[in-house]
Amino acid sequence: MKGSFLALAFVLSSFFIANAQIRVALVLGGHQSEVMEENDLPDFSSFKNGYSGRTGVHFGFIADVPFAEKSKLFFQPGIIFFNKGRKFAGDISGGSGTVFQSSEQFINYIDLPLNLVYKFKLSSKTKFIIGAGPYASFFYNGKEAKETNDQGTFTSEENSDLPVGDAPGKYKVLNFGANALAGLEFGRVFLTANYSRGLNDFYQAKDYTGTFKHQVIGATLGIFLGPQTAPEKKIKDKDKDGIPDEQDACPEEAGSAVTKGCPDKDADGIPDKEDKCMDVPGVLAYKGCPAPKDKDADGITDDLDKCPDVPGVARYNGCPVPDSDNDGVNDDDDKCPQVVGLGRYEGCPVPDTDSDGVNDENDKCPKVPGLKENNGCPAVQKEIVEKVNYAAKRIQFEFSKANLLKSSFKVLDEVVTIMKQNPELKLSIEGHTSADANYNANIQLSQDRADNVKTYFESKGIDANRLSAKGFGPSQPLNSGKTEAEKAQNRRVELKLSN
Repeated sequence: MKGSFLALAFVLSSFFIANAQIRVALVLGGHQSEVMEENDLPDFSSFKNGYSGRTGVHFGFIADVPFAEKSKLFFQPGIIFFNKGRKFAGDISGGSGTVFQSSEQFINYIDLPLNLVYKFKLSSKTKFIIGAGPYASFFYNGKEAKETNDQGTFTSEENSDLPVGDAPGKYKVLNFGANALAGLEFGRVFLTANYSRGLNDFYQAKDYTGTFKHQVIGATLGIFLGPQTAPEKKIKDKDKDGIPDEQDACPEEAGSAVTKGCPDKDADGIPDKEDKCMDVPGVLAYKGCPAPKDKDADGITDDLDKCPDVPGVARYNGCPVPDSDNDGVNDDDDKCPQVVGLGRYEGCPVPDTDSDGVNDENDKCPKVPGLKENNGCPAVQKEIVEKVNYAAKRIQFEFSKANLLKSSFKVLDEVVTIMKQNPELKLSIEGHTSADANYNANIQLSQDRADNVKTYFESKGIDANRLSAKGFGPSQPLNSGKTEAEKAQNRRVELKLSN
């Protein structure tokens, strides 16, 4: 595989150098690589800060392909060797207690960036360049190394033949991601700052579930190879007016670019051969002759303007567009031209979809008739609230887990029935725990329990948009939580109805 990549780099670089329309640059730079890891390990946060980035180098070739002869937009594919990975140093739990461990996870890749680059000219020799695009990254080689100091006993291990594949403990052959760059170009030399971020996991852990993505920040110096300018074409221009004969409508007579190379004696932008008044500046509509007066400067001459003293539009013969209902929206744009309305409703009044006397802008239940004092929503019946509160007190889970007990299904089904009978209602599911055990674990447990109740309702046909789930852990106790009875009261799920 390594030989194939090197052969590909040689073939592509040879092709780019041989093609007169493409410049090729040799690139070299340094960077800092990191591994962005997220996992389900409960103690990961305690040693996460022990990880640090790997300082590496990158080198290879990029091509510079313009989209047109004088385009500012370029396509820049490349073949670049990259060092990536990370290091770790810190205390971890060992067989005899806490031990110090240092490790390296170094991986090398062949990256194939495919960037679109825009170049702004700052001076005759300097351009500002900015670009971005996707990249593919192919595993080349790497190593894993680890050293452990267990109370003075040192052990070390290293693996330079890393396994590849999709199984746990293996590295993927193909990765992909996105990158961006910005910098300056000075003739054949350029300097850029670079950033890239992987979009898929390059590695699968053996003993736990996690995500592993590369992130690289660095700088690149590049030098373009071969000739820097294409030979100039000799342009034919018989009349020496600066307009090539192939673009000149009058190649035997000197003219201007405005008239496509034809003479224009009165400089009105109309060539003499089409100008009925070639000695007096005029307008195209009157074949080069002066237009009649236009007192209100609305573009409609007074001879055709029915409102010559007021600016108007052609479709109303020079008069303004009318506004029959005087609501500030002219009749052309007013869908209710005889009724005073608002611009944001195209000249119509604010709608009241449910006809409850509360317009939709102020109606929190615009499709269900309600009460003005309840912002257009119907009042939630007291007996429904009491039934839901009673059901909430009978929801039970496995001890210290988020799994619902079967005994909870019947009471939850009662709430499902209420929700189906009252489609305008929404339900907030709030999970709470006692203050026992780890705070973060309680937050997660309360969230998981609220989520499981929400999932149960969804499985019974309740629209997810009518449901919300939030875990508060021990942050909202009902009491001091000192006795077991009080702690039991704090372990609960609350169901709150709203419109």
